Amino acid sequence: MDKEKEPRSAFPGLVSRRRWVTGVAAGAVLVSGAGLTAAQMIKSPAQAVADSVPPVPSVLTAPVERRVLTDSVIVRGTATAEQSVSVAPSGGSEAGAAVVTKLPLLSGAKIKAGQVLLEVSGRPVIALEGNLPVYRDLKPGAEGDDVAQLQRALEKLGHGSGADAKGHFGSGTKSALAMLYQSVGYDPMPADPDGDAAVESARDAVTAAQRAMEDSRDAVKGGGDKEADRRTERAEEDLRKAEEQLAGTLAKSGPMLPAAEVVFLKRFPARVDTVTTTVGATVSGPVLTVSSGALVVHGFLRQQQRGLVRVGQKVDIESELTGMSASGVVVSVGDTITSDQQPEGGGAVQPNSGPSGYRMAVKPEKDLDARLAGQDLRLTVQAASTGGKAIVVPVTAVFAAADGKTSVVVVDRTSHQRRVPVRAGASGDGYVEVRPAAGGRLAEGDRVITGVQAPPESR
Repeated sequence: MDKEKEPRSAFPGLVSRRRWVTGVAAGAVLVSGAGLTAAQMIKSPAQAVADSVPPVPSVLTAPVERRVLTDSVIVRGTATAEQSVSVAPSGGSEAGAAVVTKLPLLSGAKIKAGQVLLEVSGRPVIALEGNLPVYRDLKPGAEGDDVAQLQRALEKLGHGSGADAKGHFGSGTKSALAMLYQSVGYDPMPADPDGDAAVESARDAVTAAQRAMEDSRDAVKGGGDKEADRRTERAEEDLRKAEEQLAGTLAKSGPMLPAAEVVFLKRFPARVDTVTTTVGATVSGPVLTVSSGALVVHGFLRQQQRGLVRVGQKVDIESELTGMSASGVVVSVGDTITSDQQPEGGGAVQPNSGPSGYRMAVKPEKDLDARLAGQDLRLTVQAASTGGKAIVVPVTAVFAAADGKTSVVVVDRTSHQRRVPVRAGASGDGYVEVRPAAGGRLAEGDRVITGVQAPPESR
């Protein structure tokens, strides 16, 4: 069978002409695109010069203000109590070292007057109210201001000292002290370990003297002689001495307050700041730090800051750790450079262990939270640099002109600039006090140039 033949176009010339027209159109498009690109890339000499000139930079301005100029002095400080005491008990028996046997309080705990702080070798350490630090054992018969302080502390706890004179450790004070120890669950230490035996011996001596005197008097009644009278007189004298001996023994016997068993604090409630021991540990130094009274803040000023801070200035107190903030007032500024010290009441003082400078004390306007005790705080002192309101501008607005005069440049609403010579005064917080020179005009609300903003780079 013969293969079929492809049909042929009836108009072969028309097809050729269509192909030619399409090719011409495509070429025209390419030429037009190339011409447009070339037109964009080719610039006239005038346009090239115009494009090479940088754009005019814009100026930065700030308003002229009329206010009190302040300079914020920022230092670090620490919140401490009015009184801070390191407790270093020395209790213990001769047979062994002092050992912590009870530790009822944790760091941050509140302390009441008459409360046991800890127990050492089975003996309590009691907190009592008083300003004088303990420096001796208080025993029956003792006298002094420290005895009077003990009497006041016992009285506030409801344990009166009876008829005892102020500052005399008599029978009433002994009774009050015994009641204190009974209230906290301990027996008081005897002033004399052999006191009971001594009292018993003195009583026996009185009894014997009384009997001897009675026998002598009976002999005289039965018709005695002068020798019998002398024996009676001696018996009466012996009885008086025995009674005096008994009275003295009784006065010196009874409970005592060992120095190792008491801590006097100025005010209550007090606080436990730190605990550095555990039950079973041997006591070799301070085991607790306790504080009393409202928290105050101390910081140290550098030489250049000292002249800016005065008593009465406001202080912002801030704890970055807790986010707490408060306001306070400067109550004192040191005249000499000092260094931080360790708390009183035990432990060696290390004067070079902390910051140094001019010591500044800040009293909070309200009581600080007890959790701020011992914390590192940020103190911002608002130190006034001008006595009243003054014309102030940013320090970047002031410049020295070619003629050596200090000036600022004022820009009005139409962008017109005028130079105003000024005299600079106090500065602080990035601003400076300025006074227009003779003939100069500078008012609150004017805008002054503080800098120039660079334009974006041209491409």
